[in-house]
Amino acid sequence: MFLKVHELAFLFGLMGNIVSFGVFLSPVPTFYGIYKKKTSKGFQSIPYICALASATLLLYYGIMKTHAYLIISINTFGCFIEISYLFLYILYAPREAKIFTLKLIVICNIGGLGLLILLVNLLVPKPHRVSTVGWVCAAYSLAVFASPLSVMRKVIKTKSVEYMPFLLSLSLTLNAVMWFFYGLLIKDKFIAMPNILGFMFGIAQMILYMMYQDSKKTDLPNVASIENEPTSKTEVPIVAIELPDARSNYVEGPVRTTTIPNSSTA
Repeated sequence: MFLKVHELAFLFGLMGNIVSFGVFLSPVPTFYGIYKKKTSKGFQSIPYICALASATLLLYYGIMKTHAYLIISINTFGCFIEISYLFLYILYAPREAKIFTLKLIVICNIGGLGLLILLVNLLVPKPHRVSTVGWVCAAYSLAVFASPLSVMRKVIKTKSVEYMPFLLSLSLTLNAVMWFFYGLLIKDKFIAMPNILGFMFGIAQMILYMMYQDSKKTDLPNVASIENEPTSKTEVPIVAIELPDARSNYVEGPVRTTTIPNSSTA
């Protein structure tokens, strides 16, 4: 017996929650290491600030929609886990990194979301508020899904996949597939559309992995010199945006403040 459309939508949304849950937890080993070493020196906070922004946007969108329980559930967890990561980062960060991170949180996460809520409620007619917030979420999610481009460039340049863990790429691809079908089945273009791009970039990453997984490390350029090159962004899931493990960006030295290229969840 075939499942009904709403049953299929629930199934894909549930699987999307499960995959997104795993992606959100992927940085746990990194932060356990920070806790053990009592320092977050050399790590970046920007991926987690962006992941928190994504989760809060999608949570706001889910609250405005009716019966969007699957969107609300995963992004509530996403907000909690990203706040936990940032708390640990700030707790063990050098003074300059603490100040920089707190400024970004105030500007992007508190000020940005607060301004959006204020403008939507003051300027947008009530019947159009959900779609307005939906377009904002979709635009942000598209930007997040394009973020792996810098990592893919690094893989091609170094002929090494050590910067792009296969399981993370696979998880982000599966995440995009689940939320695409969920959005398609509930006829929500704001969730379905960005995940098309997420799926395409996920497949591209896995193709690169198959191409370069057997490359010899002796043929690689010096890693330190590559890490010192400017990067455009870090990867961050879309009803759950999560960034790749910050360990791949770790180098000894001062905390860098590059912009991110791992992830959205919707």
